[in-house]
Amino acid sequence: MPETRAPSSPSLQAVSPLLEICVETLPEALLAAEAGAGRLEVCACLSEAGTTPSIGLVTAILERVNVPAFVMIRPRGGDFTYDDAELDVMRRDIEAAKSAGAHGIVSGVLERTGAIDREVTKALVEAADPLPFSFHRAFDLAPELELAVEVLRSIGVRRVLTSGGASSALVGADAIARLARRAGAGMTMVAGGGVRADHVAELVERSGVTELHARPTRHRSAFSHPRRELQFGTNNPGSRRNELDPEGVRALRQALSVER
Repeated sequence: MPETRAPSSPSLQAVSPLLEICVETLPEALLAAEAGAGRLEVCACLSEAGTTPSIGLVTAILERVNVPAFVMIRPRGGDFTYDDAELDVMRRDIEAAKSAGAHGIVSGVLERTGAIDREVTKALVEAADPLPFSFHRAFDLAPELELAVEVLRSIGVRRVLTSGGASSALVGADAIARLARRAGAGMTMVAGGGVRADHVAELVERSGVTELHARPTRHRSAFSHPRRELQFGTNNPGSRRNELDPEGVRALRQALSVER
């Protein structure tokens, strides 16, 4: 009689990684959720690498989208070192996001040396409590990434968005794997930076991550008719803009769903 074997438990690699999609409008949030996003990061001014979105946008997304939404807290573009007035605004924005029903906070502060500002970031983590706190990709600017992981773990940061300090998450995949081992079970390394469907399987295989962050984009022109060449501040209001590409999200979701 053939030997009967009990069914084996699925391995961790058989579980499809969570896909977090960065959005800056309500239509983008709706499209991302429909295309298979498992979580949203809600930002404004992605041309400045993301700043704090309006509370109106946050509440609209939370009311209409049925996936968790983390909110970026960053008062301006530029560097990640803030003065007391800016930090006061950041704490107020965290409270507003919590009151609106956000599922998590994304933020972080660096010292002028590029090292993690432990005390100030800890204060933001405490302000976010009980929501989970993700440290954004400013982490990749730290001069010693493994030391930065230790600092963030010691103050209760739950997730770190990183490319492993490289130009893209794929290039830094091996470094992300090392950082994840250093972080241990209490903190999740989220691979982000140029994540695309054609290489995401390799990225997951090499880095071992269970969460990914991406923003596939497409170009759209604002006008279909001739326009005046005007400059509003530093921007040309008639120029093309980047917007979320839902087909890129679907392709990522499909690539992640293929059994490995």
